[in-house]
Amino acid sequence: MRKEKIIFIGTSSFALPALENLIQEYQILAVVTAPDRPTPSPVKEIALKYNLDILQPEKISDIKEEMTKLKPDLFIVASYGQIIPKDILEIPKKNSLNLHPSLLPKYRGPSPIQTAILNGDKTTGLTIIQMNEKMDAGPIIAQKETKINPDDTFQSLETRLAEEIADLIIIILPRYFKNKIKPQIQDESQVSYTKILTRDDGRINLDENPQEIEKKVRAFYPWPGTWTEINNQRVKILKVKIKNNKISLELVQPAGKKSMTGEAFYRGHNVRSDLY
Repeated sequence: MRKEKIIFIGTSSFALPALENLIQEYQILAVVTAPDRPTPSPVKEIALKYNLDILQPEKISDIKEEMTKLKPDLFIVASYGQIIPKDILEIPKKNSLNLHPSLLPKYRGPSPIQTAILNGDKTTGLTIIQMNEKMDAGPIIAQKETKINPDDTFQSLETRLAEEIADLIIIILPRYFKNKIKPQIQDESQVSYTKILTRDDGRINLDENPQEIEKKVRAFYPWPGTWTEINNQRVKILKVKIKNNKISLELVQPAGKKSMTGEAFYRGHNVRSDLY
């Protein structure tokens, strides 16, 4: 166990491999995560598993005094969901680090993985940055490029990126603590941003470009999900393929029912057999 003391700040499943790796190597003073809404976050569940101290403020500034008293050497942040104010970032001895699933400065913001798939990118990656008060804008500590597979969904790509960045943070931390890494300023001329996604982003018109539909289904699986209306009925679209430059529904879930093949759905509703 290394001597450095860390407060880990994160919420979603993307943060889990990094937290578990850090638990094995460093002293985790506390875990800061989102309040239960109503269920606990994935990060809280892991923290409970390891009997770690857990802080769940509505605003992270509400626990400034508590975190200051812990005297951390470093904050590590991964998919937390809040912008962290400058005065909070200045609590640790070392500049706080953020784990981000894109090759910054490309795709700053909350949905970089989905955006990479939606844009048809062949590669993406991950970046570890020193944090400042601006969103994903701090100096780069480390980066790694990753291939996007043709069948990658948000879920599969997020899982792979999370595992890779968990390994990378363990590799670079000893050098970071010894001041042996020179941070690289981001090129602001290359910045692009992503947006917060809602369920409405998943709405699909089955007559639109098949390639765009296919990318959207993969990018939004499992959340926010993709859906359309057929015979005034809302239907979730879980998996599609492109056949003869047309979209083919492979797996769907009608409202209030279990998932089924597109063929079974359309036979049961006697509509548009060209879609399976």
